[in-house]
Amino acid sequence: MENILYAPWRNDYVTGEKIEGCVFCHISTHPQDDETLHVLHRDEHCFIVMNRYPYTPGHFMIIPHHHTDALEMLDSDTWLHMSGLAQKGVALLKENFGAHGVNIGMNLGKAGGAGIAEHIHLHLVPRWERDTNFITSIAQTRVYSTDFETIYRKLKKIFLDSLS
Repeated sequence: MENILYAPWRNDYVTGEKIEGCVFCHISTHPQDDETLHVLHRDEHCFIVMNRYPYTPGHFMIIPHHHTDALEMLDSDTWLHMSGLAQKGVALLKENFGAHGVNIGMNLGKAGGAGIAEHIHLHLVPRWERDTNFITSIAQTRVYSTDFETIYRKLKKIFLDSLS
């Protein structure tokens, strides 16, 4: 018996234009492309962008404009600002997005599990009771229950209403 999973949202990843260099620096320096790059918020210290291949719906990242792979080298003011945005982000996910909980984390360096190791980023992953099932455990496959663009538009509105 053959099992087939369709994931049309990944077509752009496979066939789309590749960004040369650091993808996060590209996003940082192209504010005119915020809609297509799925930026939720930006300010002088950092930006918040949807994770293009999320663990759960609403997964986003807080990323400093400063390119570094070393958290210990990040300016303290930027780190404190990112922490403040993380607190606001958790509140927004719980109060306006209906998340029951949130995972927050950084994977520092390739050995630490970072998919993009050259530029630090802080993940906020909304969680719901019973949001995992057997397929993640045994098939290393994630089931994404809603449309990415719909979630982006919803979160963008929440961020605009709350952080502007």
